[in-house]
Amino acid sequence: MKYFFAIISLMVFAGGLNPVDAKSYEPKVAGVLRKQILEEAAWALMQQPVTVTAQTSPRSAGGKHDFFSEGDYWWPDPQNPSGPYIQKDGMTNPDNFVAHRQAMIRFSRIIGALASAYKLTGDKKYALHALVHLKAWFINPETLMNPNLAFAQAIQGRFTGRGIGIIDTIQLMEVAQGVLVMQAAFNTSDLNGIKKWFADYLTWLTTHPYGKDEMNAKNNHGTCWVMQVAAFAKLTANKALLDFCRERYKTVLLPDQMAADGSFPLELARTKPYGYSIFNLDAMATICQILSDKQENLWNYTTTDGKTIKKGIEFLYPYIADKSKWPFKHDVMYWENWPVAQPSLVFGANAFHNGQWFKTWARLDHDPQVEEVIRNLPVRHPLIWFY
Repeated sequence: MKYFFAIISLMVFAGGLNPVDAKSYEPKVAGVLRKQILEEAAWALMQQPVTVTAQTSPRSAGGKHDFFSEGDYWWPDPQNPSGPYIQKDGMTNPDNFVAHRQAMIRFSRIIGALASAYKLTGDKKYALHALVHLKAWFINPETLMNPNLAFAQAIQGRFTGRGIGIIDTIQLMEVAQGVLVMQAAFNTSDLNGIKKWFADYLTWLTTHPYGKDEMNAKNNHGTCWVMQVAAFAKLTANKALLDFCRERYKTVLLPDQMAADGSFPLELARTKPYGYSIFNLDAMATICQILSDKQENLWNYTTTDGKTIKKGIEFLYPYIADKSKWPFKHDVMYWENWPVAQPSLVFGANAFHNGQWFKTWARLDHDPQVEEVIRNLPVRHPLIWFY
């Protein structure tokens, strides 16, 4: 087997194989993560479903089955405590309602772990337990979540929901990808029910004003809209949306968000320039991982003025490898908690056969515990993305 992968690597370097077809880094990823995957999957096997119906907030304008969250950087006004909230950009309000977001992150972690273990071992026990959680969220009438985000990132006294809240469902990406990995172990009825939920959610994402607002966002929010639509469209085999996402990456995201040097100026202008730059790069790299195939390889796509995803990784890599070299202002919060094992490095290492990027990814933290980091790291189980 080792000789097979050596030959594959030589073919890539010689230009004889499209990088998107090369899987030589997949067994390396499995080797780095195997112990953690099996330990996390053992934990996941002991968990019972917790969906949005488990907790509600009196501040939500939605019902029991509606996902609800509040804008992170909005706080009560000291001059008018009962009035509309005021913004403190980059400063998270610890009193906001986060139970639904936490439940979704937990769900994502469970499915990601079980799908990873299923891929490693082929043991159906992981898929069958995942199905219990999938049915609770997407099929069972008593506990399912409605397929919309009409009440996400609300602001007390201002908005009952906002398009910006759609970023919360990046946590469902590894759920969708996990279903793809485990689908052979599911019966047709359950699989169709799960896919129908995602198809309905895609309809909402692409037709509701909130979805359109988020799609047109200029920064990481616009990137994350494409990233999750691509993930859900892949699960549901929606070719039209897959093509749309590829085109939007090539004609909007990459040319409009990246500077000539590979940086993301809109992220650098934020109060958390380091964390947001890494987050946006991860999202763009994940888009390339999802949407690249034998017909179209986004990893190699270059704009007319020379912008590429490789240039983006090359720009940020030195500061991920050694944060002390970061030449810009520090993040106002969570500066000390980044970087972790960023998916842009492992996906980029696989696409371009860059051993240095892979080694850096391998030594970074693969199990972050800080909630802010977790919610901005939607790809926490990279093995399932080699599919």
